[in-house]
Amino acid sequence: MSRPGHAGERSVNGSGAAGGSPRNAPVRAYTAGVDALLMGLGLALALLGGLWLQDRRRLAARVAETERAARDLRARLRESEERLGASELALAAMPMGIALFDAAGRTLLSNPTAEAILGRVGPVETLLPLPLREAAAATASDRRARTVELELGAPARTVRADAVPAGTDGGVLLALRDITETRRLEAVRRDFVANASHELKTPVASIRAAAETLRTVAREDPAALSRFAEQIEREAVRLSRIVSDLLDLSRLETGGDAERGPVRLERVAREEVERARAAAEEAGLALSLEAEPGPPVLGSARDLALMVRNLVDNAIRYTRPGGRVDVRVRPEDGEVVLTVADTGIGIPGRDLDRIFERFYRVDRARSRETGGTGLGLSIVRHVVENHRGTVRVRSELGRGSTFEVRLPAFADGEPAP
Repeated sequence: MSRPGHAGERSVNGSGAAGGSPRNAPVRAYTAGVDALLMGLGLALALLGGLWLQDRRRLAARVAETERAARDLRARLRESEERLGASELALAAMPMGIALFDAAGRTLLSNPTAEAILGRVGPVETLLPLPLREAAAATASDRRARTVELELGAPARTVRADAVPAGTDGGVLLALRDITETRRLEAVRRDFVANASHELKTPVASIRAAAETLRTVAREDPAALSRFAEQIEREAVRLSRIVSDLLDLSRLETGGDAERGPVRLERVAREEVERARAAAEEAGLALSLEAEPGPPVLGSARDLALMVRNLVDNAIRYTRPGGRVDVRVRPEDGEVVLTVADTGIGIPGRDLDRIFERFYRVDRARSRETGGTGLGLSIVRHVVENHRGTVRVRSELGRGSTFEVRLPAFADGEPAP
């Protein structure tokens, strides 16, 4: 006989195995929803992760590209700064003054040379002198280049100013050059050509006149032949001296002899004094030499002999009969000192600064009378300068003159240039 309670339990259990208990259905549904939600979240996270990784790669690529661009920009900036620095350095080092103005006349830039020439460089309307302002303003207006020459400062300097259009918006560039030395050299060259022509013309004219006279009086006055022949010879010698001195001066102005070595100045002085002794005796002068042994000087024996010769000849030429010329060579403080003193007519104080100029003569009549060319002391100055020395003169009118040349002594073992 079965028990009812047990049968019900089997029935219930069988039913649970077949269709489940209604009480567990919500749990199963919740679990399934959670699983689906989790799966959806997982898929979403995976999708977001993929997108994030993709964006991250893109961002990294963009960051790398930005860094490359930044590096290129920094490199270009450094290059631009270096170029700007080089341009500013070149502009500052230029011997020409540069000033740039915009269309409104404002100063955009100016270099130190322009400021040294003009002072502070302000706007165009403040430029001085007036011709410079007018040239800049006119160029800004009609875009045509202009050039003006100005006299500035004290002592006066000659400045060439070129105003040229800059760009297409009305800017103006001023280029300033100090041409004082150029104009001085041009004046020296003109004076030299004029003086040389005059000096050469005089003996040539004298020779021509004497030759014409000889042809005319040869038959009528044979005794005059000797006198005119002597005149021709004298003027020919003078002409030869002028040409020789001009050639020497031209050579010295380009540096003199290239070959140099140790030279004993006392020996050179001794040879030149002996050479001039006959001329001194003929002029009624006492000529003496005091030469102390000393170190040599580095230079050209030919040019140094030319220097001593011109100083001694000059002293003899301007010393009256009964006077004396004293030549001395001595070492002193690392230098070799040559002194040529005379008891001649002396040099006026106003002429002392000019006696080393070419063709400058204190007494033109006496110089021509004694055969001087007016180039001797200029030759002396060039020889001294080529040997890195100095020359100075002390003179008293009517009492005589003293020329002193100082040349650096040559030390043993010193390399020759």
